[in-house]
Amino acid sequence: MPGTNLTQQEAIERRAVVAGRPDYRISLDVTKGPDTFPSSTTITFDAAPGASTFLDLTADEVVSVTLNGTALDPAEAYADSRVTLPDLREHNVVTVEAVCRYSKTGEGLQRSVDPADGNVYLYTQFEVPDARRAFAVFDQPDIKSTFTFDVAAPASWLALSNTPVAACEDVPGALTEPGTLVDRPAEGVRRWTFETTPVMSSYLTALAIGPYAERRSSYANADGRTIAMGLYCRQSLEDALDRDAEYLFDVTKKGMTFFAAQWDVPYPYAKYDQVFAPEYSSGAMENIGLVVVHDRFMFSSKVDAGDLEDRDRTLLHELAHMWFGDLVTMKWWNDLWLNESFATFMGYLAGCEAAGWPDDWSSFCSCQKYGALDADQRPTTHPVVAPIHDLNDTYVNFDSITYTKGAAVLKQMVYYVGREAFFKGIHDYLTRLAYGNATLDDLLESLQRASGRPMRDWAERWLEHAGMTMVEADADTAADGTISRLTLRQSAPGERPVLRPHRIAVGFYDLDEVSGRVTRTARFELDLDGATADVPEAVGLRRPDVILVNDDDLTYTKIRLDERSRDFAAEHLAQFADPLARAVIWQSFWSMTRDGEFPAERFIDLTLRALPTEDQAATFTYSMREMQITAQHYVPAARRVATMRRISEEVWRQIGEAKPGSGQQFQLLTAYLAKYAADHGFEAHARGLLDGTVALEGIEIDDGMRWKILRALAARGFLSEADVDTELAKADTSKNRENALAAKAAIPTAEAKAKYWDLMLHDESLAHTQLWEMAPAFNSDLGCEDLYEPYAQRYFDEAEWIWTHRSFHVADVLLRFLYPEHAPAALLTKLGDEWLAAHPAGKTDAALRRLVIDAVDGSRRAAHAEAANN
Repeated sequence: MPGTNLTQQEAIERRAVVAGRPDYRISLDVTKGPDTFPSSTTITFDAAPGASTFLDLTADEVVSVTLNGTALDPAEAYADSRVTLPDLREHNVVTVEAVCRYSKTGEGLQRSVDPADGNVYLYTQFEVPDARRAFAVFDQPDIKSTFTFDVAAPASWLALSNTPVAACEDVPGALTEPGTLVDRPAEGVRRWTFETTPVMSSYLTALAIGPYAERRSSYANADGRTIAMGLYCRQSLEDALDRDAEYLFDVTKKGMTFFAAQWDVPYPYAKYDQVFAPEYSSGAMENIGLVVVHDRFMFSSKVDAGDLEDRDRTLLHELAHMWFGDLVTMKWWNDLWLNESFATFMGYLAGCEAAGWPDDWSSFCSCQKYGALDADQRPTTHPVVAPIHDLNDTYVNFDSITYTKGAAVLKQMVYYVGREAFFKGIHDYLTRLAYGNATLDDLLESLQRASGRPMRDWAERWLEHAGMTMVEADADTAADGTISRLTLRQSAPGERPVLRPHRIAVGFYDLDEVSGRVTRTARFELDLDGATADVPEAVGLRRPDVILVNDDDLTYTKIRLDERSRDFAAEHLAQFADPLARAVIWQSFWSMTRDGEFPAERFIDLTLRALPTEDQAATFTYSMREMQITAQHYVPAARRVATMRRISEEVWRQIGEAKPGSGQQFQLLTAYLAKYAADHGFEAHARGLLDGTVALEGIEIDDGMRWKILRALAARGFLSEADVDTELAKADTSKNRENALAAKAAIPTAEAKAKYWDLMLHDESLAHTQLWEMAPAFNSDLGCEDLYEPYAQRYFDEAEWIWTHRSFHVADVLLRFLYPEHAPAALLTKLGDEWLAAHPAGKTDAALRRLVIDAVDGSRRAAHAEAANN
């Protein structure tokens, strides 16, 4: 298996050769540019004498390779992104001089130019195997090493790495290369040298270099040390940083205190910097001591409470990684969940208990968990502990199974072993394996020792099998209205019949005629391990209006309400007082709608009735998204345009009735523009908002809202490319360039679709974040099947070319979001099945097949749901 891929077997063989913990000395020169930079790496390492191995390196040119004092011919030593190291000694020193390339799409060392002021910003993204794009490296997680970086940079810039600065000095007589600073005069050069890192995996090393705006603070750590803290962003976003810095530091400090208390392990590193980076290819990355965060979280326009909550949770997620993933790292990528599931679970727990978001588990239920249940029903689902044969398998497992199902299973594990025992076991795990690598068995050993409960069978059923179970309540009611029997029934639908042990709650909910609210009147918690479990405590109680299975959302399962409960909940959803109960019920209705078991238009009706009073932002946002999917794909084609128009008219009416300045008003307007915009009055409403002739009290048309309106107008054919360019010229920022490209890609003409399809596939100057906005916008239209029908064939004709010729991160965006979902589902299913037959498993990259299978499965499910609604 050549090149930037790496098989698990190759990693095992290399680890057997490379002994101990190598030491790296890495020098980069970013005064050169704008396309490439010099890289020098010296590695001291032990090895099995006489053996051979290889370094990973993706470079434009390898200038020299010196192994144990002997120069190797680069033409022979370097091929296919690998540097061969032959005839090793017990103690070895290798130096590799190379010329590496800056990235525009998020892998390796990214170079971004801010159009607002021309400033250049650099930062790294090395997960999964992209440290090799900046220096020569044994790029696998279980060869933990120490790293010492030094960087030559323009004298006016800052430089950051995982560790504090050890030295910073001007380089006499040196000047930057013309072009490096974008049309600015050459300036002096400064060399930054950083302290040697603790032992760590290569994918967690990091640099951020540029004229970043900076704010500083410090934290009194639980072990008596003072932890230096920093926040950084582009200079053009400095006003937003000033506004939010105190709050962001406060959230981070609360997280540090919370995690240290839960695990009884203080924050382990010397500093904690967070860099809000432009054109970032992910949400954030947990580099030790230097977290990189997408600067969409540096809010310069108004956002809703869900966005604020999401930012806090993202920061807490990455902070949790300093322990899970960084201090203790998975041995190989099949245990990626040891990183991501724990960080996701702890991010929500900290949000709920420390950071001021008490309804965070409602957000988890609405915006995370049901996405995992969706993925778990696809043919591409996989166990939480997934088989990872090579790095390409890893890429596509950064998904809702690994993050969210894993987090939901951990939440269930807490109830299984008890919270005190759970965190006692985590303390053992973190201290026993600190600075090392771990597997699932290591975790189970710690939890079993702490709780005294057998963990292997539990973990095998929860973590090593794909799919989910379904739990429903079956109740008998006596003539006097009391319950004579209440039984929970667990089934395992589909091809994965594994019943799981659940610690589960059942809630009774009744309408209070005085308050008009539906509240919980009883709750029972029990174990369900097998096909059935009775609830004897419920016998003799009056049957409630709703029997809610999985009350408080303790476990991971699909649920179904009994018929009486379902009918009542459908009419009274908005009246449920508890936001988590509301979320569990709402998502149950969505699950039934998606499976073709609940009428699509009835789901739309109950959602529209519930929206005006829904004050939990994530539940609101994701219910609007689910309503859009239902209207566009599950409602029969003949009724879709009318259904979308009805929703759009109702949402506009609700905007007018919403409390001015409320979260509901802002979210309703955002959804109206981004998801619907289908009523006859839309153009007048949108243009009126722009020119002030339509005023909504409480709504400010700031830059963010302005571009929501412009993008909606373009997607409905009311703006031309020239119109978009005129609007961009009023405020030419990197975010607005993304908005402008997305608006143009959304224009519903054959000419625009052809132009921007080809641009996205072939223009390698487009940044990852630009493609991330453009590709979904390309598919934003409704009622224009003829516009998208030609792209059904093109998608399958060009899928393999995209996979082969574009980087993984770019190919992933294009193949996910350019899938022409508005073309006829029958056509997409037919073409998809033909493509898969012509590209069988074993002869086609598994990750590519998985992306295509997922896309086609969506069409197949839409066709099934549509047929059920005819």
